Amino acid sequence: MDENTAIDAIEKFPRAKARTLRFTSGAPRSAQALGDGSMALFLRSDGPEDLATSLWLSWFDADGDHYETKLADPRELLGDKADSEDVPAEERARRERAREGGTGIVGYSVDSDGDRVVFTINGRLFLTEIGDPEDADHDGDLEVRTRELAGAWLDEDPDLYTPVLNPRISPDGWHVLYTTGEHLMLVDIGDWPGDEPEFEGDGDTEDAEDAEPFDDRVTAIYGVSVEDEDGEPAENTWKIGLAEFVAGEEMDRYDGFWWSPDSRHVLFESFDTADEPVWHIADPADPERPAASRRYPRALTHNADVYLTVITLDFDEDERYAGITGNADVEWDRDTYEYVAAVSWTKGHDPLVLVQNRRQTRDQVLEVAVDEDDPLGSTRVLEEHANDQWLDLVSGTPAFTPDGRLVTACNDMREDTNRLLVDGRPFTPAGWQVRHVLDVTDGDVLAVVQRTPELAPDVPVEWRLAGDAAVAAVASDGADGADLAGDPARIGAHDARSFDVVSFGYDGSITPLTVTPGSWTASRAGDGYVLTGRDMASPDVRMSHCLTVVDGIEADDPETDSALTILTAPIASHAARPGFTPNVTFTRLGEHRLYTAIIAPSPSSPYAGAERLPVLMKPYGGPGFQQVVASQSFYWEAQWWADQGFLVVTADGRGTTGRGPKWDREIFEDMKDVTLADQIEAVNALPEAVAAINATRADGVDATQTPAIPAPDLDKVVMIGWSYGGFLSALAVLDAPDVFRAACAGAPPTDWTLYDTHYTERYLGLDPQVYERNGIVRDAPKLTRPLMLIHGFADDNVTIAHSLRLSQALMAAGRPHTFLPLTGITHMTNDETVAENLLILQRDFLKDALAD
Repeated sequence: MDENTAIDAIEKFPRAKARTLRFTSGAPRSAQALGDGSMALFLRSDGPEDLATSLWLSWFDADGDHYETKLADPRELLGDKADSEDVPAEERARRERAREGGTGIVGYSVDSDGDRVVFTINGRLFLTEIGDPEDADHDGDLEVRTRELAGAWLDEDPDLYTPVLNPRISPDGWHVLYTTGEHLMLVDIGDWPGDEPEFEGDGDTEDAEDAEPFDDRVTAIYGVSVEDEDGEPAENTWKIGLAEFVAGEEMDRYDGFWWSPDSRHVLFESFDTADEPVWHIADPADPERPAASRRYPRALTHNADVYLTVITLDFDEDERYAGITGNADVEWDRDTYEYVAAVSWTKGHDPLVLVQNRRQTRDQVLEVAVDEDDPLGSTRVLEEHANDQWLDLVSGTPAFTPDGRLVTACNDMREDTNRLLVDGRPFTPAGWQVRHVLDVTDGDVLAVVQRTPELAPDVPVEWRLAGDAAVAAVASDGADGADLAGDPARIGAHDARSFDVVSFGYDGSITPLTVTPGSWTASRAGDGYVLTGRDMASPDVRMSHCLTVVDGIEADDPETDSALTILTAPIASHAARPGFTPNVTFTRLGEHRLYTAIIAPSPSSPYAGAERLPVLMKPYGGPGFQQVVASQSFYWEAQWWADQGFLVVTADGRGTTGRGPKWDREIFEDMKDVTLADQIEAVNALPEAVAAINATRADGVDATQTPAIPAPDLDKVVMIGWSYGGFLSALAVLDAPDVFRAACAGAPPTDWTLYDTHYTERYLGLDPQVYERNGIVRDAPKLTRPLMLIHGFADDNVTIAHSLRLSQALMAAGRPHTFLPLTGITHMTNDETVAENLLILQRDFLKDALAD
């Protein structure tokens, strides 16, 4: 890479990061494999600064040729309105929960055949129909048509029929269910304009000719409302068909209703927020604008009261909605198990619901009766689990296999492994930490996992072969080779730093789909899958569509010789690259062997040859999340900081996942002291580690010949962070001023009683004294080091009240500090001007602090 080009890229990085949505615009994402696996949907915008995503199809034809077909473009469907997005407030809230920053088509729902897809743009409902790939011509032209659904209905009575939230198409493709928040709305999908009406009669030609066009029809099938004692409308604290706040923010559950696989039943959630505290989010920069009130389940207060209901739908011979023939509330011990954590519904089986108690120490897997053998809505407890600290949620569980076995997650404390069970029996090996379940079949479970080498020293043969090939490639390049594939200190390894996609057979077999360490996920259907992720070797999001094809088997002669072919096609990315490669070295520090990334100045930086540099600690550091991951994207901002004259260090301390349930639970009721102690441990272990790395490179063991890392100046250590990392940064200068000279704390949760129930109570329990001990507001009088607080006024996750309370306490104690409020900014900072200036202001603040 040209040195001047890299320097220019580093200088432009802050603004480029915001303009490109963290270099994700134009990258393919949200893939879903369909049917036999030969087709897959995905989302992608047209360029590196285009935020409006379109719906695409990746597909193989009968000859094995691969195509990418744009199915729906928001600009073609809405024109200029696609670039001036105006989505309902409830949808904006859902996107905030999901950390969704794009526009256009940001989600979709597809039927079981994979040929009908629904989605919203600007609150309008659309349907795309995909033609049969066998009918496509030799140029890959596939018949695709898209139209708005029920547009006249939405315009006729918007108070009843809108907003259109979370639309889901029925598995049979004939209906769409969505919620307005107060009503569940069912759309009967009509005929396409210009098509001959579909006729379901007895075949009489005259009757067929007289058939009327089947128009879209919308029906409110269920609703919630509240009236006062006089029967007048009152504040409606009820919602229907939506996920309550903590479900979206902490459980990664964004749905509030679920179709049955046969399209004849619906299970839906309703909840009442009347007992939750009322909070107000205001914009002080616009005093004429009233504050927005909302219910927020802060720790140690009330949650939303959640109910589940199952209904049976009736349809006439034309597949039009004809009413509800069955209706029952789902029965379970709601007083004990108040959280609905997960719902799944497998074809041929009744739905599964996972419920948790308030402390998240106990759960139950419930099977909800839908068939005629048991009363509708009654439940049967299939499994129960318990843990003295808390139980982890593993997305994709619980689930039935097609043949009816139950797959659940387990925190196996004896083996120190987050495992999977089938019918109560552990089948994933010790040392393989299961994070997400992606697909469940009768033969295996496809999952995202992190390996703990101390417990699982043996690796799959695919990884051994890949490692041997990488080492050979490096050796063939010679000492000056640029290929880093054989250097785990630069690319990571298959351990806590790598989120690998692995197939676990119920017989104990392990088959990885991923070869290089990275951050990966997948979608599988039939004989195909789509693999998506990043690694340290490339700055790009990589998406590949793979399909296994078997040729030569004759139905009447299974012994016929056959050939197995695996088709693999990369899906194009139009995303920008940052223009530089982060200079990262992985190591492990201290007594706890903390996974750590050290980011040194790039070769083009004026600080590249420095003998000693100030240390910038850049952690998240809190429970449930990692920062030391084998993916370049985690270190781009760190590289910018390194080229400003810092040795940047990110260390994952206890509680940051990936190393087993015992490691996770080290922070139970003691987040504050444990997470800070681990950052101090990393700082103190840094000089010896850097010296050892440099000695190894000087001895020529490292074939990459990377320049020496500057020595860390432990008299000049600072910290920055956002969210929990902001809490840790403020804590660092409050409680460890002998180690940390200054800090910038972004959106810090300073008082844990102001954060939500499901996250906070998982780690701190229900004792108010534990909250007092783990908060930092009371530590304000200790401040003797420079501290900058940064917070967005529009943040509805970690509200600005956190920083205001700390600032008020600092003022009362006479402790000088800097407060940087951000008008209109939520917990995500996507405004390009704010993003650029925020980094520059923090850099100047820290450099000034170190200059004193």
